[in-house]
Amino acid sequence: MAAFSRSRLRRAKKPGPTPAPEPACLGVTGCSAAQPAAPTAIPGVVFAGSLDGHLRAYDSRSGGIIWDIDTLHEFETVNGIKARGGSMNGTGPTIAGGILYTNSGYSRIPSIPGNVLLAFSLDGK
Repeated sequence: MAAFSRSRLRRAKKPGPTPAPEPACLGVTGCSAAQPAAPTAIPGVVFAGSLDGHLRAYDSRSGGIIWDIDTLHEFETVNGIKARGGSMNGTGPTIAGGILYTNSGYSRIPSIPGNVLLAFSLDGK
């Protein structure tokens, strides 16, 4: 492991963070651009959920948004039960077997409730 001096760390170039876009749900109780959910990282990408119901993928080098999905809508489910996305808080996404799993909907603080578990894969299956 390389040792770093304080001066070297101060001179290090950090990627600029990309602010979350203004939420489309402004005016809805609990809507916010805040991203309090735990982030999840894989090589080159950091996934972060937001109280506005968006799940975003950030480039780990530049900090830029490379993928964004709005989960604030109803979803067709495999078991036929009505499901709707909401705020993302608490736990972050889980990645296993090439699939990203995340919950959407949080109701412990003033946020947007929901009840859906989502799964995303690169091939869409």
